[in-house]
Amino acid sequence: MRIRIVCIGKLKERYWSEAVEEYSKRLSRYCELEIVQLKEARLPDKASLADEQNVIFEEGQSILKNIKEGSQVITLEIKGKELSSEGLSAYLGELQLEGKSDLTFVIGGSLGLSEQVSARADFKLSFSRMTFPHQMMRVILLEQIYRAFKILRNETYHK
Repeated sequence: MRIRIVCIGKLKERYWSEAVEEYSKRLSRYCELEIVQLKEARLPDKASLADEQNVIFEEGQSILKNIKEGSQVITLEIKGKELSSEGLSAYLGELQLEGKSDLTFVIGGSLGLSEQVSARADFKLSFSRMTFPHQMMRVILLEQIYRAFKILRNETYHK
C-alpha cells in the first residue's frame, strides 16, 4: 500500500519532526509512505474574510495539484466521520480488499480546507470535533495509521 500525506506547512519544532521520523520508520514495514509538505499561503496582517478565503483557495489549489490521479483521498475535517482506531483499521483493510492501494490523506492549513479539496475527498475523516494544530495532527495521523496496520495484522501495540 502507498500512503501519501499532503499537508500545508512545515514542521517547525524539532520534537514534531522527530515524532514524524519515528512513525515514518515504523510504518516502513507496512507501507510505502510519502509526506508532501506544501507552503502555507501568506495571510496579511489584519486579514479580511476575503483574504482568508483567498488563502484557503490558494492552499486548496496547491493540495489538488499534489493528489495523484486515481488515488483514494481521505481528508481530515472536523465535520468528517469519526472512527475508532479499530474502525480506521477496518476501513483501511476494506480499501486493500477493494484493490485501492494508493491513498492520499490531506491535512489542511490553519484556516481549513477549500470546498474544492473537500469535494475531491472519497472519505472525510474526523479525529475530533476539536481543532488541533496541523503539526500535531500530522503526528496523530501517522500514529493512528501505524496503529491501524498493527490491528490489521493482529500484532500487539499498547492500548
